Amino acid sequence: MLDYLIVGSGLAGISFAEVALKNNKSILLIDNKSQHSSKVAGGLYNPVILKRFSEVWNAKEQLVLMNDFYDRVEDKLQEKFNFKMPILRKFFSIEEQNNWFAASDKINLAPFLSTKLITKKYTSIDSPHDYGEVLHTGYVNTALLLDKYQQYLRENNLLLEESFNSSDIEFLDFGIQYKNIQARHIIFAEGFGMHKNPFFNYLPLDGTKGELFIIKAPDLNLDLIVNTSVFILPMGENLFKVGATYNWHDKTDAPTEEGKQELLDRIKEIITCDFEIVKHFGGVRPTVADRRPLLGTHEVHKSLHILNGLGTRGVMLGPALALALYDHIENEIPIPQEADIKRFHKRYLKSLISDQPSDRKK
Repeated sequence: MLDYLIVGSGLAGISFAEVALKNNKSILLIDNKSQHSSKVAGGLYNPVILKRFSEVWNAKEQLVLMNDFYDRVEDKLQEKFNFKMPILRKFFSIEEQNNWFAASDKINLAPFLSTKLITKKYTSIDSPHDYGEVLHTGYVNTALLLDKYQQYLRENNLLLEESFNSSDIEFLDFGIQYKNIQARHIIFAEGFGMHKNPFFNYLPLDGTKGELFIIKAPDLNLDLIVNTSVFILPMGENLFKVGATYNWHDKTDAPTEEGKQELLDRIKEIITCDFEIVKHFGGVRPTVADRRPLLGTHEVHKSLHILNGLGTRGVMLGPALALALYDHIENEIPIPQEADIKRFHKRYLKSLISDQPSDRKK
């Protein structure tokens, strides 16, 4: 009998898998590769929401757990995924400079915002008002991470590459039966695929589509991340990842002409050199309207749990949320109120009245 059956092998799924394995629990992951947001993510981690100059929720704790997680996974898989790199915010006016310095005086933001202007001039970027530097930043190569971790799971017979069918769940006194698999718990880490989950589809997972480019720009000499209306991330060999757009209506992964034009317009606002688009890709981020994740246990079926809603900050949130959910299940430690799905209790009750699923096995 397994300890955990994990549905989904994106950032959320592998984060929980790693926590469980570290604690000597038996696991199996199921994934049909239908969700792509983790692989196409920008992968940046940044403790500050630069649009509003506010601290990311629980940023200090998340950074500690994140670095410990990626150090451990890099050691296990003998591969480099976590690249610590400064993020510079380009200022477009003196007013933006003043807003930056006002924010850097705040107690919670002082550890993350440098008070020293970066005056260095980068080739092909016009920066008359200089830059501000965000501290404790970088990026994770999410595509490589997921490829290598899924390969590790395959080699250890810990990954079933098939679709998960919720109607095949049978509830037992000590857990669940799914086809020929018995487990104490199921962790649903399906990303935007949660909408097809009859046990948790009452939760308000919106989904925000993002589109990104990989461009080739030989005349752009950049060794760190620049973040303005888009981010520009150096990948080596004159290649740069650029993103991202935000579309709240389109729920497909397909790149669009609208997204392409938006990215082109924004890039041209920042760099003055020629470039070519090498790749254009998209994905639907699992976002929630209140900007908090979805973490917790089903109100009736206590062997069912959810780890979702990582949004645009999955590389930071994943390890911390996975540990919080594990500690909740195994050690009865309360989930942080802001992330607990109990905040949507009324929606759950309403779903029982208006949309009682007919395919649940009682």
